Amino acid sequence: MKRGLEGPEPDERPSPAGRRNKQGIRIDPEVEATHEPRRTVISALVTHEPGVLSDVSGLFSRRQFNIESLTVGPTEDEDRARITIVVEEPDPGIDQIEKQLRKLVPVISVRELEPDAMRRELALIKVDAERPDQVAAVADMYDGKTVDSSPETATIEVTGARQKIEAAIDTFSQFGIREISRTGTTALARGTDRTAAPSSTAQPADEANHDDQYTPADDD
Repeated sequence: MKRGLEGPEPDERPSPAGRRNKQGIRIDPEVEATHEPRRTVISALVTHEPGVLSDVSGLFSRRQFNIESLTVGPTEDEDRARITIVVEEPDPGIDQIEKQLRKLVPVISVRELEPDAMRRELALIKVDAERPDQVAAVADMYDGKTVDSSPETATIEVTGARQKIEAAIDTFSQFGIREISRTGTTALARGTDRTAAPSSTAQPADEANHDDQYTPADDD
């Protein structure tokens, strides 16, 4: 009888450690254990043309990056737009996001902003107006502005950092919140520091060809 090559029995063979992600790719347990997710802001300067936002959002969807918020708007140059992305990923995942964004044709530059960057968000909070004086007092506490009122409801506009917005929502909840709409974060670097990274930071071609070797771990 013909026999195969000699070797250990199937149950004696070593198997790699670590779980698999949703694509079935095994995750290095050391990488998963040593890189805790962190929240950061990435600013991308892009060509102001149709389909740019679709390209960027499609990238995040395919790679399953954990997006907290994504905002886009015009800049001082009518031919360019700025996309501000708040993500929560381990450091290797954040590096991968920047590399993948730079590979998109409409993207001019990409930069992770410093922790002290100016970050602002706008929220519209609609609450029950049975106690209008108290609603107004809370609005003043958070420098809010009443943008709509009726005998039944009041809608307050609040702008500021994410922590301020969440604190305002928590305080307004005592009146009964009917609806909330939030814009997500927009951000600029402080002082003379340019928010858009210099074009010289674009990744080398040989580095781009090896980007796909890393797949970020699931955060769930």
